[in-house]
Amino acid sequence: MRQAGIDDYEDFARQVLAAIPDRPISFEVFSDDFLEMEQQALKIATWGPNVYVKIPVTNTRGEAATLLIGRLAKRGIKLNVTAIMTLEQVNEILPALIDCPAAYVSIFAGRIADTGRDPVPLMRAAAGIVSRQSHIELIWASPREVLNVVQADEVGCHVITATNDILKKLPLLGKDLTEYSLETVKMFRGDAVMAGFAI
Repeated sequence: MRQAGIDDYEDFARQVLAAIPDRPISFEVFSDDFLEMEQQALKIATWGPNVYVKIPVTNTRGEAATLLIGRLAKRGIKLNVTAIMTLEQVNEILPALIDCPAAYVSIFAGRIADTGRDPVPLMRAAAGIVSRQSHIELIWASPREVLNVVQADEVGCHVITATNDILKKLPLLGKDLTEYSLETVKMFRGDAVMAGFAI
């Protein structure tokens, strides 16, 4: 939203909710202080019945948000616990979400992959853990490629936060590779002709 030049968070959020009243939408708290986060979360939750409040798994000092998550869950706030990257974090927050009416556990699989680790085993394990609670869903966050859509589906994720770039590539799913190879050669040839290069 910052990149889009939005300067009034609540006004923009309410416009989004008016346009999309029947799908879950997450809005994030901004504070780094748990008490202030709680106040922000309570306010955000009043914006609509389909609102999930995004709470980071820790603050910037690395302090776990588990107690805050538990308090908000007991108050009936729908939550999206975000920036998760380990199974230990998943296991720590799940008990706090027991009383939550509905929640998302958002694991940043793309960022895990950026560290050279395969996120699939972790996501599969997380899906197994999360599946024990019918009111909690798993998000594959920060995907990097269309393959992640397939992987998220295969491991049992409920949601993937696909960007426009990834959505545009979805028609390539299952494309004949020989045909794709030929299209690529034609593209290379076209680029060479347009460049006017000679050897």
